[in-house]
Amino acid sequence: MVAPPVEHLRESVRGAVTTPADPGYEQARKVYNAVHDKHPAVVVSAADAGDVIETVGFAREHGLTLAVRGGSHSVAGHGTCDGGVVLDLGRMRGIRVDPQTRTARAQGGCTWGDFNHATHAFGLATTGGVVSTTGIGGLTTGGGMGYLARRCGLACDNLISADVVTADGSFHVCTEDREADLLWGLRGGGGNFGVVTSFEYRLHPVADILGGPTFYPLDGDVIRRYRRLIEDSADELGALLVVGLGPPVPFLPERWHGRPLCGVIVCWTGPEDQDDRVRAMLAELGPVLGQYVGRIPYPVINTLFDELVPPGLFHYWKATLSEDLPDGAIDVHVEFGATTPSIQSVTTVFPIDGACGRVGPADTAFSYRGARFSTALSPTMTTREGIDAQRQWVRDYHAALEPYSAEGGYVNFMDGDDQGKVRANYLDNYVRLRELKRRYDPDNLFRLNHNIAP
Repeated sequence: MVAPPVEHLRESVRGAVTTPADPGYEQARKVYNAVHDKHPAVVVSAADAGDVIETVGFAREHGLTLAVRGGSHSVAGHGTCDGGVVLDLGRMRGIRVDPQTRTARAQGGCTWGDFNHATHAFGLATTGGVVSTTGIGGLTTGGGMGYLARRCGLACDNLISADVVTADGSFHVCTEDREADLLWGLRGGGGNFGVVTSFEYRLHPVADILGGPTFYPLDGDVIRRYRRLIEDSADELGALLVVGLGPPVPFLPERWHGRPLCGVIVCWTGPEDQDDRVRAMLAELGPVLGQYVGRIPYPVINTLFDELVPPGLFHYWKATLSEDLPDGAIDVHVEFGATTPSIQSVTTVFPIDGACGRVGPADTAFSYRGARFSTALSPTMTTREGIDAQRQWVRDYHAALEPYSAEGGYVNFMDGDDQGKVRANYLDNYVRLRELKRRYDPDNLFRLNHNIAP
């Protein structure tokens, strides 16, 4: 491999330019999912949009593969590459909240921890991820699920404008009135169209919530009651279903540590005087093995998985979308949940009805508006050998759910070998997305993603 001429790049950007010969390269090249042990020729830690423009131009002019990294959580490893350029946005983390208009503008390198901290000071929030170190960029452009989805819609539904650098190096300000087609593509179309240097979001009044986990035996009846809970509850009730092994937490009896169970992580944003009613509904789902539910600031709910899945573990994911949780699918979750391979391996079911379903399938690039549940199958291990041994487990799990699932899935829960599903992921929106790709990236510079080929 011939090293690219980086000296001009060093002179042209304000951020750090790191090559294999430089100190700090090993740290600069690492990503969240340790499966992806790649060696880029250069890592550019951009300081501003100008650095992004220079780096995109450098990769294009020298014919180099370009990987764009925000929070670096891409399970498929799209934030790194071998022999090419990594554009790292991690230094671009400025946030400005306007409490009068209930909006926030955040730079492309922000995490949801950054964002939630900034907006919580004003008693405001929008839908984000469930791990605080997740980047806002990848999550939003892929759709964006989280605890507030039933009440507020997906993250992409709350995206009201964006600044974007496209493949030719030009800078675009996208709003509903200006380059609305590109904004439409960013609302779920992934990283196919450019580098988003800032996002502007609509915010909602969310301050303190009733939140936390409740654990139950791994039993189909518990999951069926959870299904009814979602059907019957107001949109203010966010409630993720998890299937896995009992974590070593003090509120769960030690005899359940490491044993198969299921749980519901609740996020109630309704009136505080209904907290006891929510607690009662949780108690009715089944025998409670352990519970830690109370009034907490909203940002805390997005940190509950942080210690369980720190950077440097080995992940391999699959995804499903479904209109319901039929009994057959519940049986599959119970069967495979009983053989969950590690404490860190958690199957998570996100309810995406409510506000998500009140957006039309053609209104954003995210098209599965008839789906009510999105499931992430995510074996996670501490060694490469461990995750290699579990790939067949998750593939079998996914295959067993296929009769109850849509053909496509949620791109942010898909691994690198799911590229063949891209057309199915976007249904009738695929043709329009491909036309956008041809217009803004005809040579497919931005191809390290769930790629919509021009």
